[in-house]
Amino acid sequence: MTTIDPVRTEIIRCALLQAAEDMNTTLIRSAYTPTIYEAKDCAVAILDRNHDVLGQSSGLPIFLGNLEECTRHTERRFSADVWQPGDVWVLNDAYVAGAHLNDVTVYAPIFEREDGGELLGFAASRAHWIDLGSKDPGGSMDSTSIHQEGLRLGATRIMAGGVPVQPVIDLIADNSRFPEPLVGDLRAQIACVRTGADRTREVFARWGLETVHAARDAYFAQTTALEASALSTLPDGEYTADGCLDNDGIDLDTPIRIRVRVQVADGRIRIDLTESADQTAGPVNCGAAQAVAACRVAYKALLSPDVPLNGGSFRHLDVDVRPGSVLGAIEPAAVQYYYSHLGLLIDLVTKALAEAMPDAVAAASYGDSLIVQMMGTDPRTGREFLSQEATVGGWGAWSDGDGESALINNVNGSLRDMPVEVLETLFPVRVERYEVRRGSGGAGAHRGGDGVVREYVFEADQELSLWWERSETPAWGLFGGESGATPQVTLNPGRPDERSLLKANAMRVRQGDVLRCESGGGGGYGVPVP
Repeated sequence: MTTIDPVRTEIIRCALLQAAEDMNTTLIRSAYTPTIYEAKDCAVAILDRNHDVLGQSSGLPIFLGNLEECTRHTERRFSADVWQPGDVWVLNDAYVAGAHLNDVTVYAPIFEREDGGELLGFAASRAHWIDLGSKDPGGSMDSTSIHQEGLRLGATRIMAGGVPVQPVIDLIADNSRFPEPLVGDLRAQIACVRTGADRTREVFARWGLETVHAARDAYFAQTTALEASALSTLPDGEYTADGCLDNDGIDLDTPIRIRVRVQVADGRIRIDLTESADQTAGPVNCGAAQAVAACRVAYKALLSPDVPLNGGSFRHLDVDVRPGSVLGAIEPAAVQYYYSHLGLLIDLVTKALAEAMPDAVAAASYGDSLIVQMMGTDPRTGREFLSQEATVGGWGAWSDGDGESALINNVNGSLRDMPVEVLETLFPVRVERYEVRRGSGGAGAHRGGDGVVREYVFEADQELSLWWERSETPAWGLFGGESGATPQVTLNPGRPDERSLLKANAMRVRQGDVLRCESGGGGGYGVPVP
């Protein structure tokens, strides 16, 4: 067994982390759609040959430690002999990856040499493609089956021996309303995983197989030990919390219950989600992999926020998900808005553990991606367009300070809201107002962060889809802090045809119509000072 000193271990760990960052940079700079190159709706990782994370770049936290589900699934389905030099694979099956069909994972094996040798591991990337042929452009707010949500791909080889499998690429392109940018984003992901393979080979070539594996084992063990130390400060016991989504987008009168039971005992933590609601008719379900990922986000934020993610993470965490529940969807459940209950779930794990670790927790955040989607024909170009953007809001306060204002939600991490200049340049819409929604954060000894007001003027007839959440369970406060304001969306405010709405699917709007979107604030922490 090779021994290794701490300095060399850290150098190799950082080299693998940088390899993942290089992958992410390649993807963002090569992408064709602003959803990736501006909003950065993507994540990447380098895995070892056991499918454990060697390095993962900044990206969407909701993909924490589940990109490897795709490589594991491929190997289970086809055997370990399936991996060949120069191959690249694609998968977007929601019940494997946990996400919706638009989140496409592209991954490749990494060998010692480009033409073969020993299998070192895998490079994987996930990015949001704007359209995969769902019944409505970009994705439907009222789908009731995954078969309405677009092209579903199991593990599929798109490059064989370094040569594109053109019939498969053509099949994917033929199922999109926007084939050119879709293929462009696919090629960006291929370039991304090739970059990851090259950088990983360089690390192994410099240090040697045994040394890199020794470093891996060392920093995995360090991570496991650090998490065990943090967990040892948490009192044993059972902790619970529950909340609900407004509805599933189909039955608008029935909230969707999410219940969390956290058990801490014997140096382990178990998060039980089995009491949450059954999967719904509407598209708020997710595959179990994403429910596990959300629990990992909460666990990491509370117990090891400063320790980089790797294969040593989460070894003390167990998550129970009930198949057929809203958090463990099975076919043919609709999954387009799989992430709404995941933000709520992260906040609920924090709420459950608040009494046990009051100095580490924060009050609830505004919690949802709050999607605004516009589509139609741009009169300036005569071409079809599709704009998809998330909205920022207020985060919860904590023991040492106020919550952050105008920040992306905890599911999305490095994702960004769309810059006004980009939006107005690419699409027939004008942003009339973009400002902080003053006073929307909950009062407390420390105040919750404020949401934002973003007001659009449509400069052409088009269709509008909305998915806004958390009016039934707004961002609650902790230890006497007050809740943040709920989200509000108003079409044509102050006009005779004014209309309030939080969800809409391909709703027709006219040139000159105004859409005012007000995101929620975060909860306060502690009793407000008179």
